[in-house]
Amino acid sequence: MTIITRENPTDVVVRPVRPAARRRPESSRPAGSPLRYHTTGVLMSRASHRRKPITPVTTVVLALVAAAITIWLGLVAQLGAPAEATEPGQLAVVQVQAGESLQQLAQRVAPDAPVGVVVDQIRELNELESAAVDAGQTLIAPVG
Repeated sequence: MTIITRENPTDVVVRPVRPAARRRPESSRPAGSPLRYHTTGVLMSRASHRRKPITPVTTVVLALVAAAITIWLGLVAQLGAPAEATEPGQLAVVQVQAGESLQQLAQRVAPDAPVGVVVDQIRELNELESAAVDAGQTLIAPVG
């Protein structure tokens, strides 16, 4: 890079420009002392960041714990479940006759069984909210 200057109004002098010497900032530490490290302000854990290998013993212990939890959940599910009503052995599709009530229908299809139990089974099988039935209505009922 060159600079053009005028020493006299009529003279033009061309002089090369030397780049300015880059100087290091003066150190505030004495010679031989360690350098100071200026951090970013983010703290880092002092704990070791190496992963520890998982031993075969650890694997077996974890598998046993998982198996125990699975068995425990299965037992809780079995013992906590409500007792299911036994399904009748045979079912039949029956039609309500004129003037017949659900109790009379129950007596007709299962004469040997208690009427209240049969009525409850018919209501559950057909998802009836009440014992009212209409003549000609088709229902599923336990037989026997």
